[in-house]
Amino acid sequence: MSDTIEKIKCLIIGSGPAGYTAAIYAARANMNPVLYQGMQPGGQLTTTNEVENFPGYVDGVTGPEMMIQLQEQSKRFGADIRDGWATKVDFSGDIHKVWINDKIELHCETVIISTGASAKYLGLPSEQHYLNMGGGVSACAVCDGFFYRNQEVVIVGAGDSACEEAHYLSKLCKKVTMLVRSEKFRASKIMEERVRKTENIEILLNHDTVEVLGDGNVVHAIKALNKTTAEVIEIPATGFFVAIGHKPNTDIFKDYITLDETGYIVNVPGTSKTNVEGVFVAGDAADHVYRQAITAAGTGCMAALDAERYLAAKE
Repeated sequence: MSDTIEKIKCLIIGSGPAGYTAAIYAARANMNPVLYQGMQPGGQLTTTNEVENFPGYVDGVTGPEMMIQLQEQSKRFGADIRDGWATKVDFSGDIHKVWINDKIELHCETVIISTGASAKYLGLPSEQHYLNMGGGVSACAVCDGFFYRNQEVVIVGAGDSACEEAHYLSKLCKKVTMLVRSEKFRASKIMEERVRKTENIEILLNHDTVEVLGDGNVVHAIKALNKTTAEVIEIPATGFFVAIGHKPNTDIFKDYITLDETGYIVNVPGTSKTNVEGVFVAGDAADHVYRQAITAAGTGCMAALDAERYLAAKE
């Protein structure tokens, strides 16, 4: 229990396009929002070198630069942006209680959850190196496929999302090699058939990724192991896409907020409302379909408007 309890009209948990957009709208509505940035200030976009599909940036923008601009914009309207992350919540009563860093206790009239989802990676040192370098590893084909037009790429995954992303890349790239780690797909039959019928997609079943090869800055090949023959091959590629799923950052809410079977927050259709009155969700914590900066920003706007209307109805 904290020595002091801070009362907050609108708490936003997490940053990124969803959180910062919610902060902008909430601040302009005089809701005095407080935003805690979370474990990864700025969210997943801080790992993205170039963002070219967000409206308004004619020449593109880096992910970190875009997040700084959104943060500064929210501050300009009076949002209180703080370091720290939520470690515990209690949504059982009329007052929404949130603890920050296990130390600070907040009592909130409204809460907007924008904690996002984290892409799953293989965990290879070489994969992480090129991911951090921004030189050829990505977990979002729609975000980054454009940069690999007319090039050869590799994608690892076996589910519907992996098939969708492989098919998307096939329209941009000269060749797409799909590494499936088991002997069969996990995807639906219709998605599997779609990639099998696409001429420039080569499917390698029962193959593990061994290493991402490059010159230290950019990727030039993927080393893979054929688990049937024990043969190690090198696949020429300038891009390596990982499509093995995402994990929504929602664990601390599971005792109070309705989650789906994979951990995404279930919202009331057409709104940002959760099953708890006064608690709203924005961005990838509830979105396992689109996962784009622009859609996250849109739901951040929705959450702030829904929170504003909720407060107005209580007056």
